[in-house]
Amino acid sequence: MKQAEFLSVVMPFKDKLYRLAKRLLVSREEAEDATQEILLKLWAKNESMAEYKNVEAFAMTMTKNFCLDRLKSKQASNLKLVHSNYQDESTSLQKQLEAEDSIGWMERIMEELPEQQKMVLQLRDVEQYDFDEICALMEMKPTAVRVALSRARKTVRQELIKKHSYGIG
Repeated sequence: MKQAEFLSVVMPFKDKLYRLAKRLLVSREEAEDATQEILLKLWAKNESMAEYKNVEAFAMTMTKNFCLDRLKSKQASNLKLVHSNYQDESTSLQKQLEAEDSIGWMERIMEELPEQQKMVLQLRDVEQYDFDEICALMEMKPTAVRVALSRARKTVRQELIKKHSYGIG
């Protein structure tokens, strides 16, 4: 596979790889490094890439495994928590702060979820994957994916209700 072919296959889902790495590693710098590593690994496998039915699913699985290995390694103790900055010049400062606060709350809530629920929620609600694709990526049965997603959404909903009710009710 030539470089141009490789880029046309890989570039459409490069941002998804980054978002998944960011969700797992939290740090923007670590996520960028992980994405680069995965792209290099994909390039190293470019000759055999035609054998894969779904290159995107293969790359997402590689990213998931790479990030989980990274978290388990000794280097995990060196990871810094650096949250993404939400900036949009067309919004008011108050709306921008509210958006940053909401993003921060969602990140904190998602970090508290069990690993499987966090991954399923990320893949379904953020990355917009189909249930069949999630089943293949996570090596789970459809029922297990639906249960994990339901539990994750319920936990997120309960935590957001707690946050927004300010202890009232």
